[in-house]
Amino acid sequence: MAEAADFQGTSPSPARRWLRRTGAVLAGTPLLAGFLQLPAGSPAEAATPAAPRAASDDGSVAVSVDSLTPGAPSEGDTVTVSGTVTNKGKKAVTDASVGLRVGSLLDTRSSIDTAAKNSGDVDSPAGAEIDDKYTEKFSKLTPGVSQPYTISVPADELDLGQDGVYDLSVTLTGETSDQPWEQTLGVRHTFLPWQPDELDAKTKTTFMWPLVSTVHMTAETGSDEEQTPVFHDDDLAAEISPGGRLDRMVALGKDLDVTWVIDPDLLASVEAMTTRYEIPGENTDDQDVVGGHQEVAKRWLTEVQKAVADKEVVALPFGDPDLASLAHHGTSVTGSLRHLKEATDVAARTVESILYVVPSTDYAWPVEGAVDPSIIKVATSAGADKVIVRGDTFEGGRDLTYTPTAPRPIGGGTTAVVADARLSTVFDGDMTRASAATQAVQRFLAQSLTLALQTDRPRSVVVAPQRTPSAAQAQTMAEAIGALQDSTWSQPQDLTTAAKSKPDPAAGTDVPPASAYPKSLRKQELPRSAFEQIARTQDKLDRFKVILSDQSRVVTPFGRALNRGMAVSWRGRPAEAAIYRSGVETYLDTLSSQVRLIEKSETKLSGRSATIPVTVQNNLVQGVEHLVLRLTSTNPTRLQIDGDAYEEQPVAVSGGHSQSVKFTTNANANGRATVVAQLYTQDGRPYGQPVTFDVKVTEITATVMLVIGGGVLLLVLAGFRMYTQRKRAAARQAEEREQDDAADADAADKGEKNPAVSETRPTGESAPRTREDAPEQPSDPAPDTAPESADPSGTGERVDR
Repeated sequence: MAEAADFQGTSPSPARRWLRRTGAVLAGTPLLAGFLQLPAGSPAEAATPAAPRAASDDGSVAVSVDSLTPGAPSEGDTVTVSGTVTNKGKKAVTDASVGLRVGSLLDTRSSIDTAAKNSGDVDSPAGAEIDDKYTEKFSKLTPGVSQPYTISVPADELDLGQDGVYDLSVTLTGETSDQPWEQTLGVRHTFLPWQPDELDAKTKTTFMWPLVSTVHMTAETGSDEEQTPVFHDDDLAAEISPGGRLDRMVALGKDLDVTWVIDPDLLASVEAMTTRYEIPGENTDDQDVVGGHQEVAKRWLTEVQKAVADKEVVALPFGDPDLASLAHHGTSVTGSLRHLKEATDVAARTVESILYVVPSTDYAWPVEGAVDPSIIKVATSAGADKVIVRGDTFEGGRDLTYTPTAPRPIGGGTTAVVADARLSTVFDGDMTRASAATQAVQRFLAQSLTLALQTDRPRSVVVAPQRTPSAAQAQTMAEAIGALQDSTWSQPQDLTTAAKSKPDPAAGTDVPPASAYPKSLRKQELPRSAFEQIARTQDKLDRFKVILSDQSRVVTPFGRALNRGMAVSWRGRPAEAAIYRSGVETYLDTLSSQVRLIEKSETKLSGRSATIPVTVQNNLVQGVEHLVLRLTSTNPTRLQIDGDAYEEQPVAVSGGHSQSVKFTTNANANGRATVVAQLYTQDGRPYGQPVTFDVKVTEITATVMLVIGGGVLLLVLAGFRMYTQRKRAAARQAEEREQDDAADADAADKGEKNPAVSETRPTGESAPRTREDAPEQPSDPAPDTAPESADPSGTGERVDR
């Protein structure tokens, strides 16, 4: 970023400051002359007075500034500084005094950086001490012991003249037993912005307030109707509980004029906690744990809804995907950009359904605002036309003596919204110590005022802090924003208005090359293997979802889990990221395997044709359909499936059930034939593992068939012979009856007996026949044959067969 020129000039304050500083110089002149007159043979003695300062830049006494109020005083205010002094040396400090000194005007942003870097250097110029009555004295400072101090000074006594930022230092002077003279043993430099009057051209400042967390939800859900969500930890509950990081972000941000930048995954995860949720290895039936967190989640969401009401809300793509990793390693993997588009599309719906506000999805926010052409291309591929970058990675412009306004057109209808690097990074680091937090607030105000005084042209400035501020960092940011919003040189502005403001024609618009991308950030990127695994999991999901009767139960949780697999929060945690992605893929494999073919043992066929059943098992809670089961013979010359090499049949199985599919087979020869059963989706892609089994054909041989056929033929011929014999016998008997009837009729007409009858009767049976006597039938018993006679039958005797 271009630095401002030293154009503010010297201070027009009264001569009193000049006299004090001149007096300090004159007072030191005799002492300096005395040093010069020391004998040359006593170098040790000559060096003695300078030794304490050479021992340590920070001095032997640590001085902290834990509070400075007001941070930007006006006329009539009283400036109060408090903190502690701690003797770090081995000797006690006596006649100690803590006082305030107002140093020179810091009229460039780089001079503020330098002063902050050397804030504890006792050799840094500290200016003249304010009146002795505004000091606090200590008779003795024991080694290792801290003593508090508080000094209050009316602003009018600080001799602040020209508007701008002054170096305000707290110094401790005193003596030690081995150095018994007054000397500066410790100092702490800080910043005092002085702008009592309203500026005509105030800086319009946009502060992004991020609500982003790490990944907490898994792809797994319960088998119940509500699909109970599963979290891999319960850390989110701690973050949203009272006093937690996210709880503090909401509580502090609701009273500030900020632009809320929200990851929709965070909202979705907390909303999932409002009902029953599970954590592997924990007893989620414990109402004290789950029920308490439910209430915490509901309360937090309610507070967020109140906080963002009537405020601008920017929704990041779901899961906050790592755009730089995607640009550098993911674009070469098919389907990676598809996930970014899905994450962007679902973002607005998620935020609107939970917070009841319509968010903006026009922004992309790469990690730390670092970009190169490939990152810009990826960032805008999902529909964003504004990319938030940071000034330390983006050229400010040639020969500029001021910080240009934030928006920069970079071509293709895309705007780079350049966040100020100094204001954005001032809250990094440990803010749990009051001294560090106070220094950050004062440095933020100092940089902001110096920026405002650079030029009288109106400018929009954007502050993009770290993505996941700690609770202490959030508290410090809130204090700085509150002081800035009460200041005389700045006014709040939302991000959309800042992005639409008129660009500075002198500002640089060249996107940094890939070689300029910070190496420290590149080392933390997700590897190509991460995107390959995500693509592999997506391919499995595509094959799995087509068979489901209710795809949303699987597509939604797995789709969001794949988005989380590309999250920025995985940076610096490669092992955890790999475990998460593998867990998603493994769980999908487990679900897919619930629809499978049951293994079969060897099947025997005892004839040329038979039916083979194959069972499809569905252990999912929902039904599956759009499946095809194909049974294939590897040796169709021996065994055919429905007259061909294979046969296909559609399959639909209800949840928790099995279904047997029957195939008709035809055997052409004896022996074994291997058969393969495989499920396919309707688009012809194999589903699941095939089942292979053998079919043993036990077909009857030709010789046996001939023998059996001959036996059957003999039986048929024997039956036919018996039939024809019976038929001839019946015909003969019928003919005999006709002859007998004809003879009887003729004899009756002539009054004579029938000779034929008498010939057939034995001797002695000449009894006259009556009219009722009927001719003997062929089937009647033969009365002429004696019982149990062994003699041959006589002529004309009938025998029953």
